[in-house]
Amino acid sequence: MSSEPTSAADARSRVTELVRAARICMLTTIGLDGRLVSRPMGLQEAEFDGDLWFFAYADSAKVRQLRVNPEVNVAFADQRNHAWVSIAGTAQEGYDRRHAERLWHPLLKTWFPAGLDTPGLTLIKVHAGSAEYWDSPGGTVVNLLGLARAAATGKPPRAGENREVTF
Repeated sequence: MSSEPTSAADARSRVTELVRAARICMLTTIGLDGRLVSRPMGLQEAEFDGDLWFFAYADSAKVRQLRVNPEVNVAFADQRNHAWVSIAGTAQEGYDRRHAERLWHPLLKTWFPAGLDTPGLTLIKVHAGSAEYWDSPGGTVVNLLGLARAAATGKPPRAGENREVTF
């Protein structure tokens, strides 16, 4: 794991590393009734530059929801490395065949059987406005020792690095 970033650019770079490592996330939209609705999604482009890309069906609930309210949250958890990222942003839906070709991965045929020719296939682009991450270097044993020390001393454990980033 990295040490504490010294600049906003370093923090954005750390968010990119954490997103790239996790790849699977929870996309949260606002339902038509105002409830928050989350579902797992697979990130299609790990070169995070402030935009996240997902394939979806144009008639899916998530796409209908973001058409009404484009504010979303995308949360990543990398439990192997004890790191978490929460990205708040705005989403838009639209299909660009050339961009879809660059993002396509053969495993997507599981959900989209006709590949890029699947009827109703679209892309969701989430543009990040801000992110917050928690990075707990040291691994499971170090974290467990920190929790044990906290329980014995009554002092909170050192949770690792937490940083907010704007894009």
